[in-house]
Amino acid sequence: MKIDFDKGLIPAIVQDDQTGKVLMLGYMNREAYDKTLETGKVTFFSRSRQQLWTKGETSGNFLLSKKILIDCDGDTILVKARPTGPICHTGADTCFEEVNTDSCDFLYELERIIADRKANPKPGSYTNKLFDAGICRIVQKIGEEATEVVIAAVSDNIPGMKEEVADLFYHLQVLLSEKNISLKEILDILQKRHQK
Repeated sequence: MKIDFDKGLIPAIVQDDQTGKVLMLGYMNREAYDKTLETGKVTFFSRSRQQLWTKGETSGNFLLSKKILIDCDGDTILVKARPTGPICHTGADTCFEEVNTDSCDFLYELERIIADRKANPKPGSYTNKLFDAGICRIVQKIGEEATEVVIAAVSDNIPGMKEEVADLFYHLQVLLSEKNISLKEILDILQKRHQK
């Protein structure tokens, strides 16, 4: 869809690409839009300063653009982005005073922790021991944990089953990180299947 910049500044709604929360509203001209595409950092045209403004250039709380959608009339932009900190100048998560979380928030936090261990190994970390041991050990642990889930379920050990499912989730996230697959990609597949 072509954006109709001839109408002037275009409203740009920014939505967290993981939680789905609306973070803020800004305005873009063609130059701001192009800079967002070029840098991957959401950039607006500031109406008060009459210049381009990359969100986070002073606070460090950037919006990392993940996907840009245009509405059916070509006069509104939806930016799906990943915030690197609070978005509002007041320090709030969003400009609408909402907490930017969803039911899967801790799974995303766990994903970030695992990714950090992968990028910045920590001596003695169990996660790093798995990465160091390699893919065969990671998938072996998944097999072990899946088997333990089955045993606990069949023996009606509900507390034990909960613990084993948690272990399985963790090891699956290590595997996803090893293969550079995001949790969101998996959740998107589940959501698409649900819609069919």
